[in-house]
Amino acid sequence: MKMLFAFRKTLLGPTYGSPLEKIQILPPTNSTDPQKRYLAYITKDKVGLQILPVDGNPHKSSAFICHPDGVSDLANSYDGCYVFTVGGNDCTLMKWEVNLNALDAAASLGGEDLIPFYNLLDGGREGEFFRELEDYFYYAQLRSHGIDTLETRQVSTHIPLEEIPSVMRAMGFYPSEEKIEEMINEVKFSKYVDTGEQVTKINLGDFIKLYINHRPAFGLSMKKIQQAFHVLGYDNENGDKVIDRGDLLLLLQCRGEHMTEDELVQCLTTLLGRCPAGGGSELDTYDPSEEIPAEITAEIFTTDILGLPIAEPKNRKKRDESLIYKDSES
Repeated sequence: MKMLFAFRKTLLGPTYGSPLEKIQILPPTNSTDPQKRYLAYITKDKVGLQILPVDGNPHKSSAFICHPDGVSDLANSYDGCYVFTVGGNDCTLMKWEVNLNALDAAASLGGEDLIPFYNLLDGGREGEFFRELEDYFYYAQLRSHGIDTLETRQVSTHIPLEEIPSVMRAMGFYPSEEKIEEMINEVKFSKYVDTGEQVTKINLGDFIKLYINHRPAFGLSMKKIQQAFHVLGYDNENGDKVIDRGDLLLLLQCRGEHMTEDELVQCLTTLLGRCPAGGGSELDTYDPSEEIPAEITAEIFTTDILGLPIAEPKNRKKRDESLIYKDSES
C-alpha cells in the first residue's frame, strides 16, 4: 500500500558540527510539569539533550564531546536518569548522568519569545541585518497593496504568504521552488488542526522564525562551489577547473529544477545588472550570455555572475548567508 506524506514543519535542530546520528526520547520525569519532555541525541562525536518541542531555539539544546574518535550508539536507562554511549575504535562504554535542571536554566537565561531568534541574526536585534529585514518586510506590505495606488492604505503587521519568497531572497536566502512551497504550506496549515482554517498572512516575528529554521544551517562556503566545479568542469590550458559557458547554461535548464530559456535570460539580466531602463522591446534583443566568459571558474561564477564577495571568515559569523566565505587552507 502506497502512502503519501507531506512536510508540515521544518525546524532548526542542534548544530554541533555534524547532523544528528540518533535520537531517543527520555521517559517522563517527576518534574513539576508532567507535559515537559526531553530527548537525548548523538552527533559524530558528541552527546546532548534537547527540550521538546523543538522550535529552533538554540538555548534549548546542549552537547559536549563524549567520544573524540566517534560515537556509534546511544541508549538511556528506564527512568531517564542516565544516558549510555558507545564509542567506535576506542571500544569504550560511557555512562552519563542526566541533569535536566541545568538545561532548563540555560534555556531560561537564553531569553523568551523572539529574543533567542534575534540573536541568531547577524548583529542581533540592533544590527543592520535586522533593520534591512524590517525594511524589506514593510516594503512587501506596500507592494502587496500596490505601489502606485492612491487609495487609503491599511496599516498592518502582516504580509501575504505570497510575499515570503521575495523577502527571503532579498535577505540572501535563495530557496528552491520546492522549498518555497514547503514554507508557504507550513504557515498556511499551521493552525488548521485547531481552527479548520488556513492562514493567509504572516507577521514579522513568525517570518524571522521561518527564516531561521529554513535557511542553511552552516551557510554556503567557497569550498562547496569549488567542489561543484570539480565535478562538472574540466581543466583548461592554465590548469584551472572551469565550466564551458554553453554547458553551464544547458545545466541550468536541464538539471535540478529546470529553468525555461526566458527565466534564464531574466535571471542573468538581473544578476549582471544590465536590465534596460523601462524594459520594453530592448529585452527582446538583449542576450546576457554574451557578457559571460567562454570559460567560467568558481571565482568568476561567485563574484562576477552571482555578485557575492569572497570574504575571509575572520570577525564574521559563519551563519550569514548573504556572503560567501573563503575556506582557510589547512
